[in-house]
Amino acid sequence: MGRILGLDFGTRRVGAALSDPSGWIASPLEVYERQATDRDAEHYRRLIEDEQIDRIVVGLPLHTSGREGESAILAREFGAWLGEVTGRTVSYHDERYTSHEADDAMRATGMKAKDRRARRDMLAAQIMLQAYLDAGSPTTETSAAPLDDPVDEGDS
Repeated sequence: MGRILGLDFGTRRVGAALSDPSGWIASPLEVYERQATDRDAEHYRRLIEDEQIDRIVVGLPLHTSGREGESAILAREFGAWLGEVTGRTVSYHDERYTSHEADDAMRATGMKAKDRRARRDMLAAQIMLQAYLDAGSPTTETSAAPLDDPVDEGDS
């Protein structure tokens, strides 16, 4: 079994975590600052090859109600694009509260706010990927309720 890449999608930054080859443990990997589409594609192709990644899991930011909003739509579009440019299977996994969990964990160590901001996305990716691994690495997509009405966007 190859490694699994977990991504915490953002429009400016993407946090990444990587599983060990056995698929038991997730470790933080990087925070990638997004650039032009061709540069992003090259970055992920190189990462896939260098780290011998078999599949990718993109965190799906669902609302507390379980519904998908605009952020989830963007994450799914990113995942579809990433699957096309890398040739890897992309799954999605619920990432609700991972950024809060990451902040809480770093705050508990006494890390300063500036340092937390720089690491939050990759730690959130690690938390999401570890949850995915703990769930048995399901090969099916995260199911979610239909897209919220625009007036409900503040529920995230």
